[in-house]
Amino acid sequence: MALTRREVLATGVSGAAAVTTPHLSAPSPDTRILTGTIPPGAPDFVEIPLDVPRGVRELRVAYTYGKPPVPPGTPGNALDIGIFDQHGTALGGRGFRGWSGGARSEFFLRADEATPGYLPGPIGAGRWHLVLGPYTVAPQGLPYEITARFAFGEPGPTPRPLYPPQRARGRGRAWYRGDCHIHSVHSDGRRTPAEIAALARAAGLDFINSSEHNTHSAHAAWADALSPDLLIMTGEEITTRTGHVLAVGTDPGTFVDWRYRARENRFGRFARTIRGAGGLVVPAHPHATCIGCAWKFGFGEADAVEVWNGPWTPDDEVSLASWDATLRGADGERWLPAVANSDHHRDPDRVGGPQTVVLAEDLTREAVLAGMRAGRSYGAESARVSVVFEAVGPRGEHAGIGETLRVAPDADVLVRLTATGAPGCELRLITDQGLAATSSDAALEWHTSPARSAYVRAEVRHPATLPPLPGALAAFTNPVWLPAG
Repeated sequence: MALTRREVLATGVSGAAAVTTPHLSAPSPDTRILTGTIPPGAPDFVEIPLDVPRGVRELRVAYTYGKPPVPPGTPGNALDIGIFDQHGTALGGRGFRGWSGGARSEFFLRADEATPGYLPGPIGAGRWHLVLGPYTVAPQGLPYEITARFAFGEPGPTPRPLYPPQRARGRGRAWYRGDCHIHSVHSDGRRTPAEIAALARAAGLDFINSSEHNTHSAHAAWADALSPDLLIMTGEEITTRTGHVLAVGTDPGTFVDWRYRARENRFGRFARTIRGAGGLVVPAHPHATCIGCAWKFGFGEADAVEVWNGPWTPDDEVSLASWDATLRGADGERWLPAVANSDHHRDPDRVGGPQTVVLAEDLTREAVLAGMRAGRSYGAESARVSVVFEAVGPRGEHAGIGETLRVAPDADVLVRLTATGAPGCELRLITDQGLAATSSDAALEWHTSPARSAYVRAEVRHPATLPPLPGALAAFTNPVWLPAG
């Protein structure tokens, strides 16, 4: 089977090494075996045509690939996989039928059911494409073998998706706790949506966001997880080769493509897709050190940024410092709120560790996203930790997290910080001038003015294990703004 240049080069690296033309064998009418080799320097994504005959009720795909030994420090082979149907592979995903990355070695699709990560629906006749993603390629190349099996017969009915409601039982205007970066069996997580929902409730969370890698198949998988007091929002983790970004709270059924790099200047289109579906654009773990994880797209399209991802590590410290460096405090200037999420996949990851605590008018998708977008939120390592942070002017003027206190430039401003559930931690206040005040007590008060401080934000830190480096975060807040104009 000959491939066109577009099918060989797909999207990705210009001038990439040519991929060998797959060899097709058909040991029986219901089986196709495709073999080939992906060399070092191959495109990011390689499209392998698969002609599907009429009358197919079920399609099953399995794949293997070679893992030759490599010298220490040299990446070995790692190969992701997904599939697009007869509607094509154009960016935007009209033909998208599923993606499992490297999480599983086989999958199936039928009209009534599909492997997690894949979308149920009719198996239409025509040219489908298996999409391979060579995440890393050994110097010897990456040989692969794909086996596709067709089962013929009448298709079953395609069920109408049942999506989570966009409202849960709330407390009116209140602080709600959530985790917007969680993976289930629909990508590379180990737990079902129902198991995750139970863990979220046990962790004291009020809302979560479905954020599977490069698929929206989980959106319709939460029926067994619904609870009247847990808001389940739908989204995706768009996992490109030059950074990951969370689509938070998009309309159920929204798919966002990931097959591009920062240098192709395509991200704006997909950021608009996220916002057009009612969601937030949130770059994830922007300074992570895994291959392809660091954020390269800039923050001009972002609505918030994830500065705390899972257990506190040095790359979170860098993310927090980099975010702080963007806070200028000019009156009316757009600023980027910060959030915290668990990035839960499996034990020992903790759902809700950390979490974002949002001031929202009620427990609805619209209200929670509005609070996050406005920066009326703080990050906490667990539901045990609570923070009260405010700035008070000389006449009782008041502003809380993410809000603006408008008083005279030389007015005395009292800043108050209280933390509960964090014994032994240090309370810290940071302004545009850097660290301004600390306390080992559970409460801290400090005076400033708009002329001295453009903003004040708070941190709650565990004792340092490697002084003079600060200890791990127990909590942080978005700023209170003190414009001098």
